[in-house]
Amino acid sequence: MFKKLSLALCVLTISLSCKSQDVAVTDTIIDSYADNPKLVVGIVVDQMRYDYLTRFYKKYGDGGFKRMVSEGFNCKNNHYNYVPTYTGPGHASIYTGTTPKDHGVISNFWYDKEEKKQVYCAGDDSVAAVGTESVVGQMSPHRMLTTTFPDENRLFTQMRGKTIGVSLKDRGAILPAGHTANAAYWFHGKDQGHWISSTFYMTDLPQWVQDFNISDQAESYLKVWNTLYNIETYTESGSDLNTFEGGFNGKETATFPYDLGMLKETNWGFDILKATPYGNSLTTDFAIAAINGEQLGQDEITDVLTLSYSATDYIGHNFGVNSKEIEDAYIRLDKDLERLFNYLDTKVGKRNYTVFLTADHGAINVPAYLQSVKIPSGYINTLERQETFEAFLNKTYGTTEIVENISNNQIFLNREKVTALGLDLEAVQQRILNEQINYKNISKAYTATTMSSVNFSSGIEALLLKGFNQKRSGDIILVNDPGFISYMPTGSTHGSAMNYDTHVPLLFFGKGIKHGQTFHKTEITDIAPTMSALLGISFPNASIGQPLGFILDLENE
Repeated sequence: MFKKLSLALCVLTISLSCKSQDVAVTDTIIDSYADNPKLVVGIVVDQMRYDYLTRFYKKYGDGGFKRMVSEGFNCKNNHYNYVPTYTGPGHASIYTGTTPKDHGVISNFWYDKEEKKQVYCAGDDSVAAVGTESVVGQMSPHRMLTTTFPDENRLFTQMRGKTIGVSLKDRGAILPAGHTANAAYWFHGKDQGHWISSTFYMTDLPQWVQDFNISDQAESYLKVWNTLYNIETYTESGSDLNTFEGGFNGKETATFPYDLGMLKETNWGFDILKATPYGNSLTTDFAIAAINGEQLGQDEITDVLTLSYSATDYIGHNFGVNSKEIEDAYIRLDKDLERLFNYLDTKVGKRNYTVFLTADHGAINVPAYLQSVKIPSGYINTLERQETFEAFLNKTYGTTEIVENISNNQIFLNREKVTALGLDLEAVQQRILNEQINYKNISKAYTATTMSSVNFSSGIEALLLKGFNQKRSGDIILVNDPGFISYMPTGSTHGSAMNYDTHVPLLFFGKGIKHGQTFHKTEITDIAPTMSALLGISFPNASIGQPLGFILDLENE
């Protein structure tokens, strides 16, 4: 009896001691996070050229872009350090701290040499849609090969810190949030107008998302889009009526105003919102609902919200970078940012959150407009180039089957056919390069062999190298002349190594950020290690960027 009592007392003492230690350990964990921001918000504005920040600056209020500049740090010479400058690679590179060479997202779509078909950067047939029956919900980050800084924050906090991704575009929500995200949500327009996800994250939408979807918030934006201010004051953009803009089906001219309710049926239903500033307003509404619904930033362990504003990209592609529509979109986005920051001030606390804002790429001025002001530019005659190339292949090799695919300015060879014809792969690559370099508006060409064996450290060649993935990229890489694009004659596009595509804003503000500005060159891959340094966590596993120590103000926090 005495032995049993002694044993019981011993077990009780040990148990109480362990519980005491657990409490102490938990307290230590919480204390270790106390100096970190409660919430990090990463904002990517799709297709935001750097000069949108300066060109429209006088039109902005004090609470959006100007607040970030006046309270935070402005990196004025921030560039992409690789090509191609597309949405998928851009979002992946911002959050992984590396380039397509390592993270593997070499484009939005690319030809998969193993599957022998075109694949989508976020497509995943192994998952099901949540919130819709459409295949647009079959998405995940599985094609991205490396971690993001939100992944590293999840690992560091033993999965206590949440990560939520939000964007109109699936890839804009999924790739930044990473592999361990609690959720990523994107907008399904058409006849639905709902925010959706996939079974990669969940089996059912949370109640707060269901409530948002049935609130008819999306439908409330199917109204007239007119300029926020008098159109005569929009002196930072071109004339409203011109020949350089696309417009909407069902409206004769690309001029204000646009009755979205009337135009909805001929412009893919709710998807019309994506090409208006209201798409960004809806994204802000949903982001605020996510902060509240997921209780982001409500404890001492850092959460991450990845937020991508996609409407600016759709508007730029449709109307061009010098349009009244673009100017109005950024004036209205500034208001949405102010609304978001005011909510964060109230919900999380002014000195409890950190924000960065950048873009996934810039955009070229409409070449037709550039031509009208005598700047070298134009459009690639893709059909003529293809016919000439096919004639060369038939004459040289007796078949066109030696080429398997041409996409993203890359030529993919059919390596089995090369072997069957008894040809040397490197010799074929070089001979095709020698042919292509003679074509109109091709300024440079490189083989995969060169990209795999030469370490370029400067110029466009260095950018090509960082965008080249040995397993996924093509056999010949082509570079078009500056100012020349393969695109429709209206609207803007992107993808090149030129400054109009690589130079994008980079703003930081909030907890742990100094006030200042610099013309020192920064690169897009510096963002993730900077945020990791701020949080005291591991850098993403393939990060090549450098922490921007000059923006961090850790001593005064």
